[in-house]
Amino acid sequence: MLIGLTGTPGTGKTSVSKLLERKRHWKVIHLNEMIKEEHLYTEIDEGRDAVIADMELVRQRLEEIVGGRENEVIILESHLAHYIADIVIILRVCPPELKIRLKARGYSEEKVRENVEAEALDVILVESFEWCKKVFEINTTGMSIEETGQNIEKIIDHILSGSEEELSDYKPGSIDWIDLVP
Repeated sequence: MLIGLTGTPGTGKTSVSKLLERKRHWKVIHLNEMIKEEHLYTEIDEGRDAVIADMELVRQRLEEIVGGRENEVIILESHLAHYIADIVIILRVCPPELKIRLKARGYSEEKVRENVEAEALDVILVESFEWCKKVFEINTTGMSIEETGQNIEKIIDHILSGSEEELSDYKPGSIDWIDLVP
């Protein structure tokens, strides 16, 4: 079962996926790393300090990796995961906290602003509704990596057991940052 772990950069995807990899021994595909390492991109956007992924090549590569492993939990970690996985968990964080995290990473003012606005305007949530069959959200504001991991484990365990009706706390669309747009 391929589960996307997505969200705006800075919401905790990489940190929590590494925790889950160690704790639960779930296979985690760090998509952004794979795209760069395997040159699955069409160009480099130097102005945004990013690569432009070739999503067709990415899909083909993931089919090679995931093929025949449908009974295993495989987490696809990336702000692009919702373009590929049918089930996604979106990590969210309030824009003021996100701004602090991104500045601490050394992001340019433009890149910080772009990502904070994307978070405030629910860009990944909207895209997830367009691309995915099942969408869950976790507000990670003020949460430790361990707490975030526990929430993800709860969602995945309920999906696996078929008891998704117990996941109302993770209902998509319940997080609203619009009043926090700078």
